Amino acid sequence: MSTTVIVLFLSIVLLTLFITWWAAKRTTTAGEFYTAGGGLTGWQNGLAIAGDYLSAASFLGIAGMIALFGFDGFFYSIGFLIAYLVVMFLVAEPLRNLGKYTLADMINSRFDAKKVRAAAAFSTITIVIFYMIAQLVGAGALIQLLFGIPYWIAVLIVGVMMTIYVLFGGMTATSWVQIVKAVLLMLGTVVIAVLVFARFDFSIMTMFSEVKTATAHGEAFLQPGLKYTVPLDTISLMLALVLGTAGLPHILMRFFTVKDAKTARSSVVTATWIVGIFYILTIFLGFGAAAFVGHEAIVAANSAGNMAAPLLAEALGGDLLMSFVSAVAFATILAVVAGLVLTGASAFAHDIYGQIIKKGQATQQQEMKAARQASLWVSVFSILLALGAQSLNVAFLVSLAFCVAASANLPVILYTIYWKRFNTTGALTAMLFGLVSALVLVAVSPNVLSPEAGAAMFVGEPLFPLTNPAIVSVPLGFLGGWLGTVLSKEADARRFAEVSVRANTGYRE
Repeated sequence: MSTTVIVLFLSIVLLTLFITWWAAKRTTTAGEFYTAGGGLTGWQNGLAIAGDYLSAASFLGIAGMIALFGFDGFFYSIGFLIAYLVVMFLVAEPLRNLGKYTLADMINSRFDAKKVRAAAAFSTITIVIFYMIAQLVGAGALIQLLFGIPYWIAVLIVGVMMTIYVLFGGMTATSWVQIVKAVLLMLGTVVIAVLVFARFDFSIMTMFSEVKTATAHGEAFLQPGLKYTVPLDTISLMLALVLGTAGLPHILMRFFTVKDAKTARSSVVTATWIVGIFYILTIFLGFGAAAFVGHEAIVAANSAGNMAAPLLAEALGGDLLMSFVSAVAFATILAVVAGLVLTGASAFAHDIYGQIIKKGQATQQQEMKAARQASLWVSVFSILLALGAQSLNVAFLVSLAFCVAASANLPVILYTIYWKRFNTTGALTAMLFGLVSALVLVAVSPNVLSPEAGAAMFVGEPLFPLTNPAIVSVPLGFLGGWLGTVLSKEADARRFAEVSVRANTGYRE
């Protein structure tokens, strides 16, 4: 462990703690805690969205996937990028116009039912937990590699820091940590990509030609089928990635941090440019790691490939670049997990405690107290789960969160905005069908059950053949919403008309 590593890590920690201290003085109301008072500009929120989206799965997981599996690893980059088009064209503006603090607020703008709000809150917390595990696994592997400390201690360190950000700074601190992290991450990624490209004489053709011989896979490295040998599995994965973003609660919550729908749209445009450039550059990270680090070294550092990017930085720029990249990766994880904790805490404090238990009569101080307590419980539960998921690739873990989001949340969002006949029963059945089917199919999939010891979480014969169940669970979510609606007698055309006007104009009485 060098002095450079220590200095850079401490610099990141001190910077984020200063932001938290600054934000804590500006966080006195529930609105400021949940949404930073809606005071972010378009470019600020765009950077924060990108910071939220470019997680450990993107920087560590995708680089490792491409380094180990070539073309198949790049599926994640393609899916994550295209997903923003769904958000921009179908969800961003109506969500901002209809919601207040959480996804459940948006749904309840049309269905004022406690059971629907409870289901939306439970779905939010489930997705947050899946996503959180991925970030903590990446953090544990990174700090373990750099400092040589046990994995469980590394996870605890990150868990304590993310909780501090949320407890004291709320959304303001989380947003600015994400903005700073997005800038640093893009800087580090561009530097590595340029260094990799220089090694290939700034020629795309040379890079592809040399990568063919850099791994034991040969030309198969640049062709589909190395990891995903079942075409249906590939389609299922892409479906989860493309549709999942529009249902991710911690991304959707970001549209409430701006003043109006126009600013929300500009936020998405800014985020799309940043995210697009980043995911294109992941090709250089993955190919560079495959060529200049090697399969054996990547797997030796972490069996899932999560340390490919830091190892590539060390190979190209020595200890200084590796230290910087690792510090940026650490900031990436801290920013994303803080946002996730805040989202989970908001679902509990605002939706369950404030609107269901207290029936909308809770004071702002009571909600903030409940949110801070919920932050502790979400953090503790996520840490405990992450301690048992060390061997899983973080990109895979995030794909499961996307699957649940696409299956449980997206059908309800789209039906709420665009289907006149949709009703309370349909909203409830859509969420339950999507959520339960996704969780059950994941639990019996090859990623959880495998006859080969060490290949999955448990030894056993998988009952469902696909690694990602989105191709089944997403249609079930939409089917559940349709069945629940047509089989019930509820109808409220006037409420839909009101919601439709608000969704498109932002008008509120």
